[in-house]
Amino acid sequence: MYTMNTIRIAVTGAAGQIGYSLLPRIAAGEMFGSDAKVTLQLLEIPPALEALRGVAMELDDCAFPLLEDIIVTSNPEEAFKDANLCLLVGSKPRGPGMERSDLLKDNGKIFVGQGKAIAENAADDCRVVVVGNPCNTNCMIAASQSDRFDNSRFTAMTRLDQNRAVSMLAKKAGVVIEKVRGLAIFGNHSPTMFPDYSNTLISGESAVNSIGDENWLKSEYIPAVGKRGAAIIKARGLSSAASAANALINHVQSLYTVSDEIHSIVVCSEGQYGFAKGVWAGMPVRTVSPGKYEVIDNYQHDDFAKKALSITNDELVSERDLVSEYL
Repeated sequence: MYTMNTIRIAVTGAAGQIGYSLLPRIAAGEMFGSDAKVTLQLLEIPPALEALRGVAMELDDCAFPLLEDIIVTSNPEEAFKDANLCLLVGSKPRGPGMERSDLLKDNGKIFVGQGKAIAENAADDCRVVVVGNPCNTNCMIAASQSDRFDNSRFTAMTRLDQNRAVSMLAKKAGVVIEKVRGLAIFGNHSPTMFPDYSNTLISGESAVNSIGDENWLKSEYIPAVGKRGAAIIKARGLSSAASAANALINHVQSLYTVSDEIHSIVVCSEGQYGFAKGVWAGMPVRTVSPGKYEVIDNYQHDDFAKKALSITNDELVSERDLVSEYL
């Protein structure tokens, strides 16, 4: 899957819930396969460094044969030094009573710094995946800081939304996961996202025909996908960490595996599907060489879908306006 002997993977917010679920799976070879050794370069804010040292101790205690080294640091330059892959998992969470505009601006400062540090320190073949929310706009900010790497090196994760959307359709149709093909998530990683059931196949048949209930698809399915994260927080009192870590592994696997298989990632818009040029939006892609993708631009949309795409585009444009000082 990947030909380098040792892959240097930087992970921010590494002591958090997602990091705790993610790091052992990377070290076990799930992300890049059983032939690739990895070095983990873990970044945290100073107050979380002791907890991160505890995570590193546990990784040591697992005795993973593929885990060559662990670096624990609060210095972005050290964390991103010669990194082949940067997973920007950490971000400032939204606090009680906090306006979304304030959240965007606070995270903007973080991703300006990280974007610059990546541009100055990472390996020449570096790819960057943004997970920390609001991930679309955080990705745009980080990418804007780099004269060294072009926009195609930066993606944000909408694979969790894709996985959720596929799972819900499979359950509704009474089929196994593998029977659901071609589903793409369009737009923002927020409740405005559009899980495009209209271009999805279930057992080779149109999902609309297979489900047989378009009212359910429009009025129940779409909101359920968009609000799944909130439903999990309500149920377990914590955000979805294991599924987010799993989705990040899937995102990287798909990004580095050449295939005609369609998957969803957040990319810089060139105007496809009516998205404003320069916003970062979820779209369907296929991987054409390891780390490189092409946008699938031939999905057809009816008026209902076009309206949904317009709504999520408007939100992305609004977010861009709110963080314009960082771009």
